[in-house]
This record gives sequence, C-alpha cells and structure tokens, in this order.
Amino acid sequence: MSARLALADVRSPAVRVHTLLTGFQHDPLSVVALAVEVGLVVWYLGAVRRLARRGRRWSPWRTASFVGASALVMVAVQSGLAAYDDEVFTAHVVQHLLLMNLAPILFALSAPMTLALQAAGRPVQQRLLAVLHHRAVAFVTRPVFVAIVAYGTMIGYFLTPFYGLSLEHTWLHDLSHLHFLVSGCLFWWLVVGRDPSPWRLSHAAKLGLLAVGIPVNALLGLVLTGSRVSVAPAFHTVADTHRGGSVLWIVGELITLVSMAIVVYQWLQYEQREAIRADRRLDALEAAEAWRAGHEGIEVPAPAAPVETP
Repeated sequence: MSARLALADVRSPAVRVHTLLTGFQHDPLSVVALAVEVGLVVWYLGAVRRLARRGRRWSPWRTASFVGASALVMVAVQSGLAAYDDEVFTAHVVQHLLLMNLAPILFALSAPMTLALQAAGRPVQQRLLAVLHHRAVAFVTRPVFVAIVAYGTMIGYFLTPFYGLSLEHTWLHDLSHLHFLVSGCLFWWLVVGRDPSPWRLSHAAKLGLLAVGIPVNALLGLVLTGSRVSVAPAFHTVADTHRGGSVLWIVGELITLVSMAIVVYQWLQYEQREAIRADRRLDALEAAEAWRAGHEGIEVPAPAAPVETP
C-alpha cells in the first residue's frame, strides 16, 4: 500500500508557486466572470460614496468584506489556482472552500442588499423590496431547503461519480463553480448575513444549523482520507485524494467553528442592543408618568430608601 501511495505521489503534478501567481485564466468565460466581479466591486464602492455624500456612514469592515469576498472569487476561478483544479484534487478542494464557504461568508457580512436599499432612490427600493418578498425568494431561502442544498452539494459532489463527470465536461465544471457560490451565499446569508431576509432564524437555530456541518465534514473527511481508490481515477491519484480529503475535513471544521464564534458574537450584540432598547423604553415611560403627574397635580412619590440589613 505504501509503495502504491509513493508511486502515486511521483505521478501527481507538481504545484508550482510561479504558476499559482502568474497562471491567470484567459478563456472567454473567465474574462466575463472577471468583468462581472470588478463591476460589482465598483458598484459597491459607488454606493458607499453615495451614502457618504448624504452624510451617512457605512461600516468600512463591511466594505472590506465585500472587496475581500470578490478577491477570493477571483483567486478561485481566475488565478493560477484554477489552472490545477482539474489536475490536483487538493487544489480543487481549496477552490471549493473558497467558493462555497470563505467568499460567501464575507459577502453575507458585507450586507450588499442593505447597502443597495439605503443608497438607492425610492423606485429602486420598492423593486428590491418586491424581490425580497417574492414567493420564489422565500422558497429558495427556506432554512430546510438551504441546508439540504448546501450539505447535499458537498456529499453529492465528492462522494458520487458527478465529480469525475464534471472534470470531463468543461461546461459542467464551470456550472458547478457557479452552483458552489450561489448555494454558499444562500446558506451563509441565512446564518451570518446582515441583510433582511424572509426568514429570521434565532441565534440558537443558526448554531444548530452550523452544528449539522460538523458530522458532514467528518463523513467527507473519513471517506476521502480512507479511500483505496481515487475520487476521479482518470484525473487524480489516491495520495492526492487523501490530501484533499484532509484539507476538506480540517479546514471545513475550522470554518464551522469560526462561524459559530461569529454567530455567538452577533447574539451578544443583539442582547446588548435589546437591553439598551428596554432601558430607553423604561426611561421614556417614567418620563411620561412624571410629566402626566406634574400636569395633573399628582405628587410623584420619591423612591423608597434602601432598607439596611444587619
């Protein structure tokens, strides 16, 4: 077994740093995708500027998140990493993690829909709100549907013949990348997103949804790292399958844990905001009672002195 793995390592294509840094994709689809990505960044920055001209501040962290997410998408599908995605399984796993997890998390945290609603005029706002409240959007963002698509994609793509089939057909391979990104954005919009959504999950439910990913990542990791055959024998070696499985398992679990920490942080922020709102409501109620008592000639009793205990 060890001799076979060693031979597989020799046959595996070497990943070169020079290719990763300079091997940009120049096919027509990559050029179009790059133009779309750059256009979205230009739109986002322009919307932030429009808000600034109105005297409204937009979080620079959200802007950095959107730009960072766009950069990660570019790295995944236009950089030298994409030159290895059909030859080196580990490179394809990294590409998968970028498109389905890391970039969508940053997109969700950047709140692009909220920015669009705040920066647009009234007619555009009405159209965007109509889209958000459309039945189709409510269906594709339903928590059960989103979870099945996200976790089902991971299992179905890597543990069925579909992965090898996608490597044989370029159009299917490119369509898979788009599916990764869209399904990832839907999932993370629901879990860590700051934008308005037809569905409002409690923070505890969000943690539960993330917890489902722990055994899914473990299943993928165990099957791939313990496999005696390549995930795609015509393209990858057994050793490469094991390495890619390890990366998918370890990094996937780390992303889940970090995401849980983000949800807990958002939960604490929510509780703090709710406590401040409750204090303000109480202060307003006390002020109204004092005003009414003063105008009606009713003396407002002073607070009782604390009772000293021996």
